[in-house]
Amino acid sequence: VGAGDDQDSHLERHQRVHASAEQPCQCTDCGKSFLASNKRRRLLTGTGERPCKCTDCGKSFLWGARARPAPERTHKCSECGKSFSSSSALLTHRRIHTGEKPYKCPECGDRFNQNSALAAHRRIHTGEKPYKCPECGKDFGHGSTLVKHRRIHTGEKPYVCEECGKSFSIRSTHIRHRKTHTGERPYRCPDCGKSFSDSSYFVQHQRLHIGNMPYVCRDCGKHFMWSSALIRHRRIHTGEKPYKCMDCGKNFSENSTLLRHRRIHTGEKFYKCTQCGKSFNDSCSLMRHQRVHTGERPYQCHQCGKSFADSSTLISHQRTHTGERPYACPDCGKSFTESSTLITHHRIHTGEKPYTCSDCGKSFSQSSNLVTHQRIHTGERPYSCAQCGKSFYRSSDLVRHHRTHIRDHRK
Repeated sequence: VGAGDDQDSHLERHQRVHASAEQPCQCTDCGKSFLASNKRRRLLTGTGERPCKCTDCGKSFLWGARARPAPERTHKCSECGKSFSSSSALLTHRRIHTGEKPYKCPECGDRFNQNSALAAHRRIHTGEKPYKCPECGKDFGHGSTLVKHRRIHTGEKPYVCEECGKSFSIRSTHIRHRKTHTGERPYRCPDCGKSFSDSSYFVQHQRLHIGNMPYVCRDCGKHFMWSSALIRHRRIHTGEKPYKCMDCGKNFSENSTLLRHRRIHTGEKFYKCTQCGKSFNDSCSLMRHQRVHTGERPYQCHQCGKSFADSSTLISHQRTHTGERPYACPDCGKSFTESSTLITHHRIHTGEKPYTCSDCGKSFSQSSNLVTHQRIHTGERPYSCAQCGKSFYRSSDLVRHHRTHIRDHRK
């Protein structure tokens, strides 16, 4: 088909809009208009469904015309040897090697190697979410995110780790997980020397050093370093808690928080410290804990020079300089520097005690209080006095005990 023929076919399709026989239809999910003959295609785009599968390569498509054998890959990358079916696909791929990112977001300055990636990114700023989950009604900015989300409902986890057998619903999570076995961390920060297994984590980390916070909440004007942090923050304003625990009915604003919470019910602790044997619910908690042994404090405050073991503690500390207390209690108006402190405080008003001891049934408003209480049953006394060897359930008891030695020394 020549260029002129291709233009004529586009013109013919356009002229159908004006013809009375084929008037535009509107999608009830996203509101976009299209020809009646394309109605099902648009509706499928809104749900993320791809019902047509290629029998040769297994790739799925919205429309049957695309489900044909994959074209020959004649365009080869001179850097890595990977092949592509078109010169434009090769050109896009080569930007991985060159680092070229020609598409710049006018809102925050982030750059992308594809125009489609920029278009998808800009929905973070506009708030546009054209893809709706048919199961729970949740809206998404990207069709691929909807496809991943629907696996929460279906339970599908198609990506399996060959090392340990653990399954994942998202390919990128699977790739990151595999690096925990290999120990690969190819992305190194030139400022603090910290290494990362994933380039996106590396880019996010660098913003801590330069102080770049390009994502702004339209409701309160608060700035964030990461788009995911802005999305989570906006749920404070909307009250949205889309993730529900099937065991106790508690709702959460983040899926990761739900996953960690569920381990309270299951007792799972996958991640074990090789230094002291202590186990943790997630890899991030283990990583933070290991800094107790190494003494590593990679996050430094630019105001006073104080260093911290994790970024969240640095962010909270910086509020002591700015005086910012963004989390206000709706009942008494008291403000807090951290959302977790507000959540714990709010239980004073609600009387909620979600953490229950499996041995005696006693309930607590904070998980740390439950952990301390359980030592009564286990007999564990992890805090020992270096001077006399006496052990205690709580660190606060050890601090008080230390004072007896100080008083004795003064006498």
